[in-house]
Amino acid sequence: MSQGKVTVTDKLNEHSLVLPDPPNYEEATRGGSPNYSGVYPGDGESLTEFRWDDQNIRRNFIRKVFAILAFQLSITLAIVSLFTFCDPIKDYIHSNPGWYWAAYVVFLVTYLTLLIFKRPRRQFPWNMILLAVFTLALSYMTGMLSSYYNTMSVIICLVITVLVCLAITIFSFQTKIDMTSYQGVLLTFCTSLCVCAVVLSFLIHFLYVPWLQTLFAGLAAILFCLFLAFDTQMLMGKRYSLCPEDYVFATLSIYLDIVYIFSFFLQLFGCEQN
Repeated sequence: MSQGKVTVTDKLNEHSLVLPDPPNYEEATRGGSPNYSGVYPGDGESLTEFRWDDQNIRRNFIRKVFAILAFQLSITLAIVSLFTFCDPIKDYIHSNPGWYWAAYVVFLVTYLTLLIFKRPRRQFPWNMILLAVFTLALSYMTGMLSSYYNTMSVIICLVITVLVCLAITIFSFQTKIDMTSYQGVLLTFCTSLCVCAVVLSFLIHFLYVPWLQTLFAGLAAILFCLFLAFDTQMLMGKRYSLCPEDYVFATLSIYLDIVYIFSFFLQLFGCEQN
């Protein structure tokens, strides 16, 4: 009876089973690496892919961006209201223009830091600290600009900005038009307006043309409305999209678009105080 039994060890020796070694890192990742849209080019079916098709990831990303954006806009609205309705503060900032240029320097430094360097805009809490400083600086600049206009004009421009931005946001989420594929058009439009801005900045010292400044403000408002649609669709996983880790950069872009739209609307429809 004992001769008829076959043990597990005998079976292993009979078939000479050799277990393969696990793959190293280079072999495991040879199929491809992720790009900004979350797709792994060249990967097989055995590798797990991160895709924007995951509705939970996309939904959480969009919710985080708009939550931070709402907080930024609340701060800006509070500062604009304070500088518009409070006469002592309005008189102080008018008599001390140096604070505006200090805020402009802070705005420029924080903006370039978040725009150029990937690590500060992705590493918590530094990304939120830089974003908060950026928001306060730009809010001060916007509030000081609003203080030179009539109070009713500021309120009307705020309402127009809210309605326009809501319409563009709804359009960006509902339309089948992919605005992220029109980067060349936006770049050409932006370059042309930058050249016009440089020319107007020199021309205004010798000859002031009101209708020319109004035309420039109108074209600039249209440009940033297009940029708002572009930046909004960058959240949605279109042809070009942002990495989920870049929620601060996404918030920064949309917030800047909205503030610029309000500023140019103020130049279009606002009445300066006498």
